[in-house]
Amino acid sequence: MSQHAVNPVKSAGKWLLVVIGMFGFGYALVPLYDVFCDITGINGKPSNQAAAYQAVEIDEARVVKVEFMTRSAGGMASEFKPMVQSIKVHPGQLQEVEFYVKNPTDRDIVAQAVPSISPGPAALYMNKTECFCFEQQTLKAGEEVIMPMRFYVDPQLPQDISVFTLSYTLYDVSAQVVAQN
Repeated sequence: MSQHAVNPVKSAGKWLLVVIGMFGFGYALVPLYDVFCDITGINGKPSNQAAAYQAVEIDEARVVKVEFMTRSAGGMASEFKPMVQSIKVHPGQLQEVEFYVKNPTDRDIVAQAVPSISPGPAALYMNKTECFCFEQQTLKAGEEVIMPMRFYVDPQLPQDISVFTLSYTLYDVSAQVVAQN
């Protein structure tokens, strides 16, 4: 029976390389995922810039249901909700919905809403002309605000998409704003 001596330095070096490789892969995963989603068209990330309303022909024969969901990111003490859970729209028709937010804390906060659309391909056809998500929102201690969002669905929305969900996650970015100033 022969015994092979295991060199602990070599073994530790190999494990260190494995750990560094795993960290590198984890770090690169977000940009790789973004590239994959852009290539496949499943990113669900709507544009975060205002779209000018194009006077397009409203498709009265078609109805699309738009659902709204909200959530506050972990640890953020706030109430954040859509004033309506869903609406039915005709593609090309300009619509407005409102969202309610309350800062129940005793300090001012700066919040940023980040949108997402599901299914992802619908994001290309959701055009926001006005949205609270375009800029950071300063909420005074105890303040309640109604925030409008105006949009239209492009009439070129594929026929197989009759329902989509617009979701917002509200983040407290107060610390980042203070750090930048």
